[in-house]
Amino acid sequence: MTATRLRLLLTVLVVLGLLLATGLWWVLARDGDPRVTAYFTRAVGVYPGSDVRVLGVRVGEVEAVTPRGERVEVVLRVERDAPVAADTRAVVVAPSVVADRYVQLPDLAAGGPRIADGAMIPAGRTATPVELDQLYASLNDLVTALGPDGANARGALSDLLDTGAANLHGNGAAFNESVRHVADLARTLAGSEDDLFGTVEQLSRFTGMLAGNDSRVRQATDQLARVWQTLSADRDELSAALRTLGTALGEIQAFIRDNRAAVKSNVDKLAGTTQLLTDQRASLAEALDAAPLAADNVLRAFDPDSGTLQGRTNLLEYLPVPATGGEG
Repeated sequence: MTATRLRLLLTVLVVLGLLLATGLWWVLARDGDPRVTAYFTRAVGVYPGSDVRVLGVRVGEVEAVTPRGERVEVVLRVERDAPVAADTRAVVVAPSVVADRYVQLPDLAAGGPRIADGAMIPAGRTATPVELDQLYASLNDLVTALGPDGANARGALSDLLDTGAANLHGNGAAFNESVRHVADLARTLAGSEDDLFGTVEQLSRFTGMLAGNDSRVRQATDQLARVWQTLSADRDELSAALRTLGTALGEIQAFIRDNRAAVKSNVDKLAGTTQLLTDQRASLAEALDAAPLAADNVLRAFDPDSGTLQGRTNLLEYLPVPATGGEG
């Protein structure tokens, strides 16, 4: 009996030692994981032991769920090596109607600071799925608002549906084509979002410039308005002038078409004349500089009483110059 009791006692001690070692390991391992407190507006289906996931991978669990007035305090344990960003959000995810819900931390650190022990996620960065009773209540409110006690109290909704049915009757193919074109437009805009946003940004800068120069824009607008008023008042004359201009342009076109060879010859001659003037531009410039002085001299030499040009000259300049010899 003594040996049996001794073996039983040793077995109990070994089991207790293993349990104690397992408990200590679990506690010590947990002490290295950060605890994060998240506040939700509601936490239906979230309980202690529910998963905490990042991109669908389990990285911890919910440790406590406590109501705090109009909020619910949920304490999360996150593994210390989980790449969760310090400013992450928290979302309660319901995979299906019957599956257990879990808390998703969607924001990764991506090389930035990670979430620390004791961090708090406010209600502004948390979200919960819409409950079925809320959805049913919203549908009930909508049906009530559109029902006989609401928008259809005088048959307005029924008339709208009847009118819509009458307008769409026989236009199914055209309506389908319009929807397809709208879908293509949406895909085009989605594929060109950078260009679209760049255009919007440039338009914003343009409108900002216009707002900064409001007085000048008003002045330009007033001047354009006066121009349009003048053109509107003389629209008959302007219309006649435009018609005449059109006729003249047509005649010029016909003239050029009929005399293309002569026009080309004259243009070639004009090119030669222009080249000659370009080559003699120095002489022309000198002549143009001297011409006003010569014209002024001629005007001054004219005697209106006798009707003659008068002038003086030194006749000695025209006598031959005597040759000078070597002897004195």
